[in-house]
Amino acid sequence: MANASGLVAPTAPSLRRRFSQSLGIYRSGFWFYDGVSRLTVCSCAAQGAEKLSLAEPKARRLVSKGCKLVGCGSALPSIQISNDDLSEIVDTSDEWISVRTGIRNRRILSRKDSLTAMATEAAQKALQMAEVDPDDVDLVLLCTSTPEDLFGSAPQIQKALGCSNNPLAYDITAACSGFLLGLVSAACYIRGGGFNNVLVIGADALSRYVDRNDRGSCILFGDAAGAVLLQSCDSEEDGLFAFDMHSDGEGQRHLKASMKENGRDELGTNGSLLGLLLEAPSSYSCIEMNGKEVFRFAVRVVPHSIELALEKAGLGVSNIDWLLLHQANQRIIDAVATRLEVPPERVISNLANYGNTSAASIPLALDEAVRSGKVRGGDTIATAGFGAGLTWGSAIVRWG
Repeated sequence: MANASGLVAPTAPSLRRRFSQSLGIYRSGFWFYDGVSRLTVCSCAAQGAEKLSLAEPKARRLVSKGCKLVGCGSALPSIQISNDDLSEIVDTSDEWISVRTGIRNRRILSRKDSLTAMATEAAQKALQMAEVDPDDVDLVLLCTSTPEDLFGSAPQIQKALGCSNNPLAYDITAACSGFLLGLVSAACYIRGGGFNNVLVIGADALSRYVDRNDRGSCILFGDAAGAVLLQSCDSEEDGLFAFDMHSDGEGQRHLKASMKENGRDELGTNGSLLGLLLEAPSSYSCIEMNGKEVFRFAVRVVPHSIELALEKAGLGVSNIDWLLLHQANQRIIDAVATRLEVPPERVISNLANYGNTSAASIPLALDEAVRSGKVRGGDTIATAGFGAGLTWGSAIVRWG
């Protein structure tokens, strides 16, 4: 029988095991193949999902729908904080920060500013570039680790955009890898779910969660929002060539913002159930990061992930026009580019101006590169995100 996503779900346990080992997402469609005698292609055509064929193996047929990036936008807070400004409150200097990170400035939200409003502005610009009306948006994905509502901020963006058809909107929490995961998720909705226009927004305000006394972390983070619109297209125009994604919970100790320990026991601090009920509500601690371990992690996994994605796409490094990484640290960006043998002139970086903007960093840098004329229609981009979780991944995409 077909499940909610239009995929065929085999019922026999042995068949299910075989299928779990052979689900593929190839360029413009999904396919299942058990490696011996059966092939099922997943489609969301009006006739319904195709059933398992017991005939002899046939050539693999793919869903004909592809997706492409047709619009982008970004938004920034008005308040700029320089390295010299930070040196007024913590033991650091412009030279110390810039040499170790490549960062010179960052933007931060004021107390009266709204992350949701900033994300909405970025989304509006992406829609305007793509010439798509808000009522034609089928899905809004907000990639953020700092929502302004515990239950998610995406529906408020959908409301602010004026999407009167009430498209689904929800948050994706994957820190600095969030935008990349949102991009791949959007492609899956288009290819396997029949969606036509999907907004992917990366927006974070990590400045709200830094310890201003910790010079190892407070110097890194800025606030921003970036967005892209993915649109359905014919398979020949498909703009997401391949991707690679991973996570490793063992690395969580190196980068986290955990819930604060309130010292409570099962009956509260005064030994009574009432005491437990009256204790202060939970909150999150400031960001804790082991910079050396995160650096080692990034320079090890990111080049390998990009190489895997390129291999899946049937491309080589020489085929890409631009390398666009999560803007975390210039030394990481340089190390990955060197490992992949990508020359500096083909690397996109705006880290010096904005710092690490988490899920916003890739779409923010992409938007600036597109609007400045650096990235042009038809350019192939290798992009990668990495961060807390630990999570990481890459995608090979074509702009326009």
